[in-house]
Amino acid sequence: MGDDLTHLDRRGRARMVDVGDKGESERVAVARGQVAMRPETLARIVGESADKGDVLAAARIAGIQAAKRTHELIPLCHAIRITSVKVELEPDEAGSRLRISATARAVDRTGVEMEALTAVSVAALTVYDMLKAVDREMTIGEIALHEKRGGKSGDFVRA
Repeated sequence: MGDDLTHLDRRGRARMVDVGDKGESERVAVARGQVAMRPETLARIVGESADKGDVLAAARIAGIQAAKRTHELIPLCHAIRITSVKVELEPDEAGSRLRISATARAVDRTGVEMEALTAVSVAALTVYDMLKAVDREMTIGEIALHEKRGGKSGDFVRA
């Protein structure tokens, strides 16, 4: 990996990268994050007793929708042909947190890392929104790319 900042021109001005000459290939990215909360808040998720409804279903749908709209949210991000987005939410009662994972897939000229990261971020924000009335101290964190496959830069797996 080089140190080139591809979103800047020679004068340091922002620009959208031209991917027109790149070949299409299958792209996959996996991102993960979490929402830490009080045990009684997590119990509402697990017991499906949140006042606003099914937190896991709402967060899953929000994450998928966000991945599809990433190019509208992130400046200079390309609109890509997403073929699949999977958002998984797993309660971790011992750690009093909800683990979130998103896998985005596309066949295109540029990667889907931002789509996976956006899916996790918005799923986490949705969890917070649905439960903030009972736990304003929840924290969203550790959002990171864990795996990426495809494209010129090759594969990446977080150690």
